[in-house]
Amino acid sequence: GELLEILSTEISVPQDLPAWCRLTGNELVHHVQTGRQHAFLVSKGKFVAPPLGATANAAPAGTTRRAVMPAPAAARPVVRPSAAPPPAPAPAIAPLAVLGVGSWPRPAWLLDALQRRLEGKLDEATFESFADDAVRLCVDAQRRAGVDVVCDGEQRRDSYASFVASRLDNCQLVPIGDLVAYVDHPEEFAAELQALDVPPTVRHPAVFGPLSRPRPIAVHEAHFVRTLCDLPIKVALPGPYLLTRTMWLECVSDRAYRDREALALDVVRVLREEIAELLAAGVALVQLDEPVLSEVVFGRSRENRSFMCGALGKRLETNVELSFAGDLLDAVAAGFPRERLAMHVCRGNWTPDESVALAGDYGPLLPLLSRAPVGTLFLELCTPRAGDERVLASLPRDKRVGVGVVNQKHAEVESVAAICAKAEKLIALLGAERVLLNPDCGFATFATNPISSAAVAQAKLAAMAQAAQVLRARHGLA
Repeated sequence: GELLEILSTEISVPQDLPAWCRLTGNELVHHVQTGRQHAFLVSKGKFVAPPLGATANAAPAGTTRRAVMPAPAAARPVVRPSAAPPPAPAPAIAPLAVLGVGSWPRPAWLLDALQRRLEGKLDEATFESFADDAVRLCVDAQRRAGVDVVCDGEQRRDSYASFVASRLDNCQLVPIGDLVAYVDHPEEFAAELQALDVPPTVRHPAVFGPLSRPRPIAVHEAHFVRTLCDLPIKVALPGPYLLTRTMWLECVSDRAYRDREALALDVVRVLREEIAELLAAGVALVQLDEPVLSEVVFGRSRENRSFMCGALGKRLETNVELSFAGDLLDAVAAGFPRERLAMHVCRGNWTPDESVALAGDYGPLLPLLSRAPVGTLFLELCTPRAGDERVLASLPRDKRVGVGVVNQKHAEVESVAAICAKAEKLIALLGAERVLLNPDCGFATFATNPISSAAVAQAKLAAMAQAAQVLRARHGLA
């Protein structure tokens, strides 16, 4: 509640200071310009006007007021994981099963409710009632299409990853446009976002203190889906490497953590708590999203930076980053049944313009994909950007592959014959028992920037379900 006056003649401050206030959770109370000089009044935290006639936080006469700095991160309490509940039984997922990757286009009324909730204009209970209705529509569409495994379409999330900021303590959602002031070359970064068709409203999770999980991240999503149908349920979570890369912002996160490795320890703890509860709730498959792995091997970036998936922090050499990612996955998955864990990798899903997304086959990622402690890999394979699928032939036999057989970026619905032909290439490499069918990625990775319409998404899943019937009969799995 303390107030700070800032005076400046720097021409960029009227743009940068409001962004800084949003990023740090402070509030810009007043701004006035006199000639070239700008005067700003900033409140530490949310501004609450004192009662009329009162003097708020007044210092005793004759004393000098001193700002109260937050305690060092080491002195703040960090919630530790509790004993993990054992996994509950879940229906098996059959070979050639059809399922989505995760996200589903949100109705316009839900987008409005989501925005109002983020702005603090809609209470949580009212928002959840809107979201429940949207999930009902999403699950019903999947069932009409004939899927074998359902998900809630991430209807309650603003995006596939940054939504965790609304579920974790000391983490905040920040529009990616507000991060311009935190990169080395802001003008170039802003121009790159525009050139690559990245909406400035896409939000980014930033850490401002030690992470804790006061409430589940996605367990409530699974519980609600279970009330709607008896099909196996899949829940997607952002993976540990993705979260560590996206949450770590130099000059911001280092106020709570000495380095990103220290941050990663709490990311792993939070994800392990969540996975344990999801499996205990009977979720058949928990998917860890790690699309930023493709940025590590295919990304072209100045000074080892990239906006890909919001990973704005500097990255180290490719082999170092892949080793770090592998270690984080090992730590998150330790002790959990591998057949109930999956990982998804793609090359970017924020725009239908394929020319701005990353490209390259899975060869450079093959060692990590092989060692990943998961039973299923959901891979982007329908787009030509994914390269030659034959590099996957050497994957360990204990891993299944969810094959991207439709491209969610294209409005045209693939024919059953085309889907079968794509699947057959992987069946020839791996065997029908190890193949599942899915889109290349989600249909609406970012809530306000869907790649497909709900009608197109349902039609693509329906075509996949018809193709699965043909393939099962063809390979004796009917």
